[in-house]
Amino acid sequence: MLAETICSAVAAAGLGIAAITAYRRRFLAAVRVAAYALVPLGLVLTGAVEWLARTAFSPVAWAGFGLLGASWLMFAGTRAVERRRGGAGGRERRAAAAGAGGPAAAAPGAARPPLDSGKRRKAADTGAGAPADDFSEIEAILKKHGI
Repeated sequence: MLAETICSAVAAAGLGIAAITAYRRRFLAAVRVAAYALVPLGLVLTGAVEWLARTAFSPVAWAGFGLLGASWLMFAGTRAVERRRGGAGGRERRAAAAGAGGPAAAAPGAARPPLDSGKRRKAADTGAGAPADDFSEIEAILKKHGI
């Protein structure tokens, strides 16, 4: 009963602040404040506050939350150990998935990128030729602008 009264008072105060804000012609802010002010009142009317009050003082509910937390810790712990080990179980699953992938997955060169045509290799072999080309372009731009 006390929680419902407090939530109703908070909602009334928030609506009062929204009215003052609207009086100052800040309508968007007033609507936002009114929306926040109506949340506690809505929680009271739906019964969520009463349910929360019952749950907060129930030892059975706290035991349930404790079990849920323990379960979550177990899941997180096993995931962390699996990642640290390199995913031993994951490797078996990936191998089985690759075997069932069909002929495209089994092809030896399927995962390799295509070979380049040789233009990049020739440019890399010249080494000193590439920077000279870059500077000649810069020189041409500077001469064009009279610098």
